[in-house]
Amino acid sequence: MGRMTTWIEKKWQVIQELRERLLRSEGERGMTLIEIMVVVAIIGSIAALVTVNVLDYLDESKVETTKIEIKNVEGALEQYKRKAGAYPTTEQGLGALVEKPTAGKVPDNYPKGGFLKKVPKDAWGNDFTYVSPGAGHDYEIISLGRDGVEGGDDYDADIKNYEITK
Repeated sequence: MGRMTTWIEKKWQVIQELRERLLRSEGERGMTLIEIMVVVAIIGSIAALVTVNVLDYLDESKVETTKIEIKNVEGALEQYKRKAGAYPTTEQGLGALVEKPTAGKVPDNYPKGGFLKKVPKDAWGNDFTYVSPGAGHDYEIISLGRDGVEGGDDYDADIKNYEITK
């Protein structure tokens, strides 16, 4: 009977160890559905905040890119004026900076590659409005902003060359 008692004691000890392991791991099994939902809600809130901020920076960078593009066009217009003695007319448009115009005052020594490689667009992919002579200015280069419609506020506001500070 001594052997049997020792054997039973050993088995009882193994059972106790297994029971302790199960009890210890019971709290470590996983997360409840509510805990998972809370984590998903927190991650969703963070993603929403980041998205709003990133989109705001994207619109802001498009406004700045458009202002830089307008300044580049102004530089090409100055080169055109040096060669032709005048800015391209409204009818000639900004296309006169890419290809030699066939009407109006045409520069005698128009450069082979033009003054620009292509007619520029604003950062939203819209054509600039070009008027020469402008109202109180030699010319006007206007982007209609994000919405592509005259007027507007914030990122939808028109961007005009004569309103850009240097």
